[in-house]
Amino acid sequence: MKRIFNCILWLVLLLSFTDLSAQKNSIQISGQMRNVMRKGELFATIALDTIHPRAHLYGFGPEAYLKGEITIIDGHAYRARVVSKTQMKVEETFDLKAPFLGYTYIEHWQETSIPETVHSLLDLENYLTTIAQKHTAPFFFKLIGTFSKADIHLVNLTDGNQVSSPEEAHQGQVNYILDRPSAEVIGFFSTEHQGILTKHDTFLHLHLITTDRSKMGHVDAVEFNAKQIKLYLPAE
Repeated sequence: MKRIFNCILWLVLLLSFTDLSAQKNSIQISGQMRNVMRKGELFATIALDTIHPRAHLYGFGPEAYLKGEITIIDGHAYRARVVSKTQMKVEETFDLKAPFLGYTYIEHWQETSIPETVHSLLDLENYLTTIAQKHTAPFFFKLIGTFSKADIHLVNLTDGNQVSSPEEAHQGQVNYILDRPSAEVIGFFSTEHQGILTKHDTFLHLHLITTDRSKMGHVDAVEFNAKQIKLYLPAE
């Protein structure tokens, strides 16, 4: 009986290890951006506390019913909600639900230099497009350093509002301009996920969180000096 039990335990551990190994660097997506923005499907398609394991977990998406933004960095989940036009509340919690969410497991990152000509989102998208020819796409990436300026927003939909377009989905949205923030940006690049995890006119989706965890949100624009920023890609 003991031998049978040990065999079963060994098999469970083997399957768990195999499952985790298969998850590393792979992209998981629950829900779709276009279903939220154009069909008004604001309800949750995933609860974050059901995602396991959490070690090395990265991802982002809006909060269910567009009440705020969610960012996951190395197994830590953060929610940001609007307090006023100049203030927000950021808290760490896995007690969150999202209408769409993209996430992945990345244990090891590889630092990659950024050309000095890259200093905006458009520059970054063009640069990552060239990298994607050599790197398996789609992929998550991260930027760490001090940015010159960042424009981020939080969705903040009022209860009862109907949504059938991106404009309606962003009713109540509040933008925050950050001056020289020390921050980490979690980004997603793909030429295949427009309307799913990126907007129809870009291959990028990015969330920023400051080093002190006091500000966080969806990135609309960012400016930086390449010498002050480090780019990291998943190590293959």
